[in-house]
This record gives sequence, C-alpha cells and structure tokens, in this order.
Amino acid sequence: MKIRNMILLLLSVPLSALAQDRDSIEYRINVQRATQAAIWAMPAAGMIDILKATRNELDGDVNQVVYFSKPMDSKHGFLTANDVTAYAIGSLSIADGPLVFEVPAATDKVSYFGSFVNQWDQPIEDIGPAGADKGKGGKYLFVPPGYEGKVPAGYLVYHPDTYGVYFAFRPVVADGTTAQDVTDYAKSMRIYYLKDAANPPATTFIDAYPKYFNTLPTYDHTFFEDINDAVQDNPIRPQDKVMISLLKGLGIEKGQPFEPTAEQKAAMKEGLALAYDSMQSYFTTPGKAMIPLWPGKSQWQVWNFAPGQPQAGFPYETDEAVLVDERAGGSYFWITFLPRYLGGGTFYLTGIRDQDEHLFDGKSTYRLNVPQDTPARAFWSVIVYSMESKGFVRDAPIVGLSSRNNRETMKAQPDGSIDIYFAPEAPPGQEQNWIPTGEDFFLLFRLYGPASKDFYKRWSLGDVVKIK
Repeated sequence: MKIRNMILLLLSVPLSALAQDRDSIEYRINVQRATQAAIWAMPAAGMIDILKATRNELDGDVNQVVYFSKPMDSKHGFLTANDVTAYAIGSLSIADGPLVFEVPAATDKVSYFGSFVNQWDQPIEDIGPAGADKGKGGKYLFVPPGYEGKVPAGYLVYHPDTYGVYFAFRPVVADGTTAQDVTDYAKSMRIYYLKDAANPPATTFIDAYPKYFNTLPTYDHTFFEDINDAVQDNPIRPQDKVMISLLKGLGIEKGQPFEPTAEQKAAMKEGLALAYDSMQSYFTTPGKAMIPLWPGKSQWQVWNFAPGQPQAGFPYETDEAVLVDERAGGSYFWITFLPRYLGGGTFYLTGIRDQDEHLFDGKSTYRLNVPQDTPARAFWSVIVYSMESKGFVRDAPIVGLSSRNNRETMKAQPDGSIDIYFAPEAPPGQEQNWIPTGEDFFLLFRLYGPASKDFYKRWSLGDVVKIK
C-alpha cells in the first residue's frame, strides 16, 4: 500500500547501520510491541491529533470552541466527517480541576446532536434533544479523577477517567436557518472552570472554516508522539497497565522524556506499517468492520459493531476484555465520536466495492443511481472518502452531493432518480452530478431522518456500477 511504503521510506537510519540489529531479539520484540501499541492506541491518537491541529494550525488550545462558519470541505481533514452541516468541536482539559461546559437550549432554528468523549474516544454523554439535557440546555460538569472537593447542585455531573475530554457537535437545523444562525448558536456555548462559576471569563471561539485544519492521524513517527502525549497527559488506567509497561521498550514511559534511539525509531516505523495494514485489512475484509445490509442483492454495507457495544455506549470494553481490534480497525481507524446512545436520526450505508465485488479504484468511472423514493425525511447525501486517509480527498473541488444542497443543480432521470458519478474527471455533460476521486476511495451514503426504523426492508439502494 502507498502509505505503508511511505512509512518505510521515512526510516531515518541507514539500512547498513541497522542490518546487524534487525535480527536481534530486542529489535524483533520492539517491532511487535510497536504494532500492537499502534492498534491499541488508535482511538487516543485520533483525539490527540484534534488537539495538536488546534494548537498548530489554529493557534488555539484546550477549553476553546472550534466552530465552522460553513460546512467542511477538502481543506479540512477529519475522519469521515460530512460536508453538509457546520460542526463545532474542541479539546478540553480537566487536569486543573472541574470544568463546566454550558450547552445552549434548542431553538426553533437550531439544536445540537453530538457527544463528549474521553481521551480514548469512549462516549461520556450525548447532548441536545437526544442527550442528557433533552434540548433544554444544561451545564455539564466534568470532574477529574481523584478530585475530592464538593460538587454543587444544578449541574449534569460526569467523572471521566482521563484528563482529556473532547467534543464534536453537529447542528440540526430547520428550514430557512442561515449559516449565521448556526454560528450564533455555536457562540452561545460557554466553557469555564467550576472555581470561576460566579464570574466566568469569556470563552474563546475560533472559526476553522477559512483555514487549513487537518486532524487526521499521520502514520509516521508522530503517531508514537501522539501515544506518548496521551500517556504523559492522563492518568494510567488499570485496563491499560500491561500495554503501558510494554511501551518502555519503545522509549515511552510515564514521567520521562520521549527520546527514542535510532533502533527504537526503526522498530516503531516498521511496526506501524504492519499496524496500518492490519487495520486496513480489518476495514475492508467482509464481515469484520461491516456486513451487507441486503445480502446477495447489493454491495452496500452497515457497520458491524462488536456485540453489546451499542447498548453499552461503545466503551469497547467488557468484564473480560478490552476490545482492541474491534475499536481500532472496527471503528476508530475511520470514525470518531460515536454516541453514548445510538439513535435513529441518521442511517449510514458504506460502499467500498462495485457490482463485481471489486474495491473502488481512483482511475475508473462509476455510477450510482439514487431512486426518487429514497426514504430520507430530511435529505440524503453521498460523500467520497480517501481509502488511504479516511478523510476527504485532498484538494477536491467538491467532496459530496446531497438532496439538500444540490437538488436544484443535479440532473434527474425521467423517473425522478438521480445518477451520481465518481471519477477522476467528470463524464461529459455530467459535471453537476459528479464527485471527483483520483485515488482509491470508499463512500458513505447517509439518510438524514430515515422514514422508519425498518425502511430497508421495503427499499434498497442499487450497486455502484463500474462503467467499462
């Protein structure tokens, strides 16, 4: 794979200098440990990258609101985000004490759907009409591990097991709602420490839309810097102690600077290449991350969460085990911010293969027919994602089409259906119905406001067809 070759080429040590060391027990063990550590830490690294991007590209920091004045486009790097709604996201730290996050009440124009998660992307709580505040707004109070002070009444109180807390909210809007309405709603959130509740300081808001803002995990040496940051900045949880002890062989140790040797760096990069391949294989192998929704009729798939995880709120832990592979290749390698309570507001279909069961490639032309009777009460959308990064195709002029934003410009067939094309170049005359690719890709087809919980029993979406 291209990214795997890139990782190996990034080796900063001459091969001749390592030749004698690569057969050593220590080196081979460290490659194994690096592979397993990368898979184990996938969710934590994904969260750290949001904080790093906020600091490096927006000159922001923790306990601030990063909002988008318009929906994301290809200059924004997020794992399978949508290009239809204008997110608000951010990184919080409760290392210095209990933190208050005020979520505004829903209005007749805007409400939020979204979640708070811990450093491991485990859901803490959902917000908005589907969450704890039920759309009435609320003061969410996050109390750090080990805190012994009093907690006053009047708050929705949570006790995360990490100092890092992250949030991602997307607006649910009524007809006629403007981008300014969504921005004003985002700016009504407030973040402050409990000790400042009597006179809270102003919250900082950063508009990320005009800027390059890439939170995607990078599979090079910085991935292990992310792991080190997660270890240094958070308490060591009991369920992580075994892996934490193994990280010492890679130069990652609580309370110590991360200064890996040349041999450790080489082992980490070799192990990371294998970890990436493993997670990619999990993502693309039928029956693992996804299962067919209409077996024998269509290649479209739905997410195959580990048994019991949706009901438990996606901790990816049971009484017996931490579900390492299921939460990495099965989820956080390509998605983030799973909800605490899985609802029915949006339904996702994933496409990675054409009608002949071949993975989509970036050189061919494909067509999808979207029926007129697609059962989405609000709207449907289809978005192209890079198979390599799991984000938007970089620098693409558009990343998706929807019945909400493009209904007036897309050409319809005589029966009211719409043909969508995926190709490096637009087929002649189909420019308004085209989403550019240019690299290997996959699709998410979203139904916003599905007509019923079992709509798929009476309706199906046809295969993506490769045009010969």
